[in-house]
Amino acid sequence: MDFSGKTVMITGAAGNLGQATARAFYDAGAQLLLLDRDVTRLRAAWPESDPRCRCLAVDLLDSDAVAAAVAAWNGAIDVLCNIAGGFRMGQPVHATPDADWDFLFGLNMRSVLHTARAVVPHMQAAGHGRIVSVATNAGLRGAARMGAYCASKDAVVRMTEAMSAELRDDGINVNCVLPSVIDTPENRRAMPDADYSRWVAPAALADVILFLASDAARAVHGAALPVIGRS
Repeated sequence: MDFSGKTVMITGAAGNLGQATARAFYDAGAQLLLLDRDVTRLRAAWPESDPRCRCLAVDLLDSDAVAAAVAAWNGAIDVLCNIAGGFRMGQPVHATPDADWDFLFGLNMRSVLHTARAVVPHMQAAGHGRIVSVATNAGLRGAARMGAYCASKDAVVRMTEAMSAELRDDGINVNCVLPSVIDTPENRRAMPDADYSRWVAPAALADVILFLASDAARAVHGAALPVIGRS
């Protein structure tokens, strides 16, 4: 897949999946606009001197800050990858405090809403675009002590479906991926007895994201694509 001449905006770009996705797009020739709160970690991986990469410290929960970052770029954004998100094991639904609901819906749903709010009008004006978000296979059904997490990721799936219905006639494809457990150092520490070979490698998930952002997926609209390895 060739993304030469394309600009790809990636949120959560300092994380494990964000870095794998950024590297895959970079190797495919893309210009990168990388957003994360941890800009120090971003710049450690992507030197400021690289003309094909810009790293920005942005709070995705601040809609105005996201809009300002997109406006400051002052260029086309061909692909938006919503990688940022978070997980928190919780209490039973009836005992989950409002703060936990707000935390997970902020990270997982509002981050997608805020980037869409900033980027979609530019894609509409250009007459084309690709949006790929990361939901989760766990978002397809509720699980004990994961009510807020499952609900927040299910919201990403429903937003994907709604935006796809709204934007497909504007030349914009909107899809999402549904990974199972991603093989990261953090997940290995949390589940030391697991069979890591059954999990999804970040690079493998990045390959699927690239496919959905490519012309090869031009006929794919509103998909929620499971990427579950052998789990």
